[in-house]
Amino acid sequence: MMESRARIAVIRFPGVNCEDETKRAVESQGMDCDILMWNGPRERLAEYDGYILPGGFTYQDRVRAGAIAAKDGIVDLLFDEAEAGKPIIGICNGAQILLESGMVPGITPGKVEMGLARNIMPDRDGYYTRWTHLRIESDTSCVTCVMTNHDVTSIPTAHAEGRFVTIDEGLIDRLFENGQVVMTYSGVKGEAEPAFPLNPNGSTRGIAAVSNPSGNVVAMMPHPERAAWLSQVPESLSGRWGAERRGAAGSRRVLTEPGPGGEIFKSLGAFITERLRGRGGEA
Repeated sequence: MMESRARIAVIRFPGVNCEDETKRAVESQGMDCDILMWNGPRERLAEYDGYILPGGFTYQDRVRAGAIAAKDGIVDLLFDEAEAGKPIIGICNGAQILLESGMVPGITPGKVEMGLARNIMPDRDGYYTRWTHLRIESDTSCVTCVMTNHDVTSIPTAHAEGRFVTIDEGLIDRLFENGQVVMTYSGVKGEAEPAFPLNPNGSTRGIAAVSNPSGNVVAMMPHPERAAWLSQVPESLSGRWGAERRGAAGSRRVLTEPGPGGEIFKSLGAFITERLRGRGGEA
């Protein structure tokens, strides 16, 4: 029997600007992908195997980044899909939406337990972008399940409000213990809790991505769609991926191979395949 292809919906809210490249990155890993309007027919959502909330500036980041989009009715429907076990990835502004909705970290679903506060950086403030090294802290989530704990990957960040914070005493320790901290900013060899600029926003304990308890919903600040192909990696980057990029110079074939961000979308596909197998469906 012919294997079915996973179907992913990228949700377009007013103000997002990364939906097209996210769609291409998903398709590069052998999945089908559609961009759905936030106010389109809601019954279409159930047709998909997974969902991505892409980066951008929903509703101009008024009040707080992601705060208005998090109140939209489509997010209530995404809660239902997440409870059914389908994966949802929020990238940058999408991560802000997931935290503002209470879907992540989801210890008490629907309760806002964490925030993504303004960056803290020496001698500057506001929007900041750079390539970052990331250590994998949990290899069971929908964005890391083809990776291994303590592997180091490299993906760019670009935001003004990306610092994971909480006022709940003990929550951060609990998230690490639960395996809900998915990625942390690190040094090129995985050194923990680096200072700026390796930690680009002052995030608590270097947190770069957090999941719900089941690992099928992940809020991540780095932009994997901007690192989906090796050609997107800067030659000056340190570490494994920089070395691969330098080694590919002059080879169009090699430059079009997957980059570090491709592993995120590959994980999404693998997570869906495993979920379908577990339900006795086609994979």
